[in-house]
Amino acid sequence: MKRRCSRTACPAEAVATLTFDYQDSMAVLGPLSAAAEPHGYDLCAVHAQRTSAPVGWQIVRYASPGRVDFTA
Repeated sequence: MKRRCSRTACPAEAVATLTFDYQDSMAVLGPLSAAAEPHGYDLCAVHAQRTSAPVGWQIVRYASPGRVDFTA
């Protein structure tokens, strides 16, 4: 079963998962996780590209070869 984007009212299919490392003030955006993570946010390509880190945080983006490019 395909997962939908976690953003409110977005019907698009998720292609990436966003997680947060609060201790290191880091947001990590990578390919869609194999299973839904309770503390992760599944995002479509558009929302993954638009995602930014909170002020004072860094965002780390991982891409896999052959997958949707959400690192722009």
